[in-house]
Amino acid sequence: MTENQARPSSVFDRAFLTDVPNVTELILVRHGEQHVGEWATSSIGTFDDPPLSDRGRQQARLAGERLSTEKIDAVYASPLQRARDTGEAIAKHHRLEPIIIDDIREVEVFRDLPKDRPAFEALGRDLLVGIRERMLTEKSWDVYPYSESSFEFRRRVVNAIEGIIAGNRDKRVVIACHGGVINAYAAHIIGARFDMFFRPAHASFNIFAAGGSIRAVHSLNDIHHLQTHEGHFVSH
Repeated sequence: MTENQARPSSVFDRAFLTDVPNVTELILVRHGEQHVGEWATSSIGTFDDPPLSDRGRQQARLAGERLSTEKIDAVYASPLQRARDTGEAIAKHHRLEPIIIDDIREVEVFRDLPKDRPAFEALGRDLLVGIRERMLTEKSWDVYPYSESSFEFRRRVVNAIEGIIAGNRDKRVVIACHGGVINAYAAHIIGARFDMFFRPAHASFNIFAAGGSIRAVHSLNDIHHLQTHEGHFVSH
């Protein structure tokens, strides 16, 4: 084989979609840091639909700049403001508008509680503390009562991302979304039993590949673009 001849694809290339043709690359970007302040609820630190904080806007800008010179065919985003704004910061460099996909929104904790009662009133503070302790070890959305189930959440996320893949064969796509969404898709690929098995940093890059029926994880929690001469912008 001469220097200019391409080497044949190995079994590992084909299994993990490296150095093979006809691959869709997915860059799942967690949204920038959200503003807390008056947006925080009195339940367990969940949020309604907060905007990006000042640092979150900087993180989104740096994510956009990191990808500004690379080929991006499409940008998708969750409808939640923090993800939508992160997607817009990336898309503008490519003269694109984010395509909003409702099913890549974050998991809906306490979704089915009465709307007029915060969780600590409806469930009691002691029960909330117990739920938190369970989440520490079980890392499953099913510990939360009155919430979207782990199965429901993973099903809608995986179906939505597979739909994006189907519409973008052999392309490079950014999906601005949430930590739970990134974990759900990664767990689906590797067969992880935990709903949250790692914590993606705000505006981190998590790269997956799709080719034929094969799905592969290429990298998780890339934060190099957040450590710059301007300062250190990593947060969780």
